[in-house]
Amino acid sequence: MNTDSDSPVKTVYVGMSADLIHPGHLNILRTAASHGLVTVGLLTDKAIASYKRLPYMTFEQRQEVIEAVKGVDRVVPQETLDYVPNLRTYKPDFVVHGDDWKEGVQRQTRQQVIDTLSEWGGKLVEVPYTKGVSSTQLIAAVKQKGTTPGMRLGRLRRMLAAKPLLRFLEAHNGLTGLIVEGAKVVEGSTVREFDGMWLSSLTDSTAKGKPDIEAVDVTSRMQTLNDIVEVTTKPIIYDGDTGGRPEHFAYTVRTLERFGISAVIVEDKVGLKRNSLLGTDVFQEQADIGEFSEKIAVGKRAQVTDDFMIIARIESLILNRGLDDAIERARAFVDAGADGIMIHSREEDPGNIFRFCDAFHAFPRRVPLVVVPSSYNHVSESELEAHGVNVVIYANHLLRSAYPAMLRTAESILGSGRSLESDKEILSIKEVLRLIPGIGFE
Repeated sequence: MNTDSDSPVKTVYVGMSADLIHPGHLNILRTAASHGLVTVGLLTDKAIASYKRLPYMTFEQRQEVIEAVKGVDRVVPQETLDYVPNLRTYKPDFVVHGDDWKEGVQRQTRQQVIDTLSEWGGKLVEVPYTKGVSSTQLIAAVKQKGTTPGMRLGRLRRMLAAKPLLRFLEAHNGLTGLIVEGAKVVEGSTVREFDGMWLSSLTDSTAKGKPDIEAVDVTSRMQTLNDIVEVTTKPIIYDGDTGGRPEHFAYTVRTLERFGISAVIVEDKVGLKRNSLLGTDVFQEQADIGEFSEKIAVGKRAQVTDDFMIIARIESLILNRGLDDAIERARAFVDAGADGIMIHSREEDPGNIFRFCDAFHAFPRRVPLVVVPSSYNHVSESELEAHGVNVVIYANHLLRSAYPAMLRTAESILGSGRSLESDKEILSIKEVLRLIPGIGFE
């Protein structure tokens, strides 16, 4: 090892995500080793998830890979995107980084590194960007290959540990699954995207032209699920309605686990299933607390892995049973083994939802909290997060947006006696082909 001086030995810091190692990373590490003892600041899942997708490999897996690379002396966690806390802790003589951060969103981070190093006379060493190799391209290639049920299954728990709030959007076929998979908004250095998909019984049955009364059996819903998992990689939460009899629910749990589904949400109602947003306008009967707790316990005993989650959905606010009833049920269902609680309401005023959240936060055993803000959609994600919500589900919006557009097109063709007038509102065939990875235009 060559260093800039014989005594004392110089120290070098390299910040990395190291999700997919390629020659560019190795070049940076070789350069770092030529300047002294190398400390790699490995970004934690939480640090990476704060600005982009969760890494494919866990922190422990990434750490094992980097520790095996020649020239790396130690690996330490970097808890934030900001280098400054670790730099002030370890006070390296050098920081080594690729020169691709001189422009764009990382330029400010680069300047902060330079300013911090100047506090003790440290220097920044920049390595020319390795052309022809891109982490983004490699990740895209991996994504096209798809994922395994096991990898998808455990992803929700990892996300809950890494991010304060997750957002899920409904999907009811392969195409809507691709929309959830690929939709993103770039804001500065942050990429906002959906964390996963909600397989809603309402949208699944409506897409099949059937009422939302559990008329679509599990076998048919598994076909929809199969269409989605074949073309996507993100985690899926399954709408399990009432779950049926405990023996049937145990079977559903095992089936979902085999598919790689991350979680099932099951609601505490009995009898003919009716959509919750109908509230007391139709007859709906809430399950006995003890019986529903036993259903949860049966489901937990049926699952094979620790990754699968059973989330109990509480209908007390829907059925005007009151906040105290909802809190009592939440305590019982958590004690029965529920991995999460979903609280539902059809009121535009989120007051009861917020009061439930605040009471839930004080429980001795805290599990993830899920909401579906269809009726109180004026409430922002940041407000929900401030009240301790962990998962927001946008439960039916792709179906609701697709139907009016399709109806307008149908009426336009009828009214015009041709399809020309509808062209301004629809995709060209070439654009449709581009939606499908692997068969469209490059």
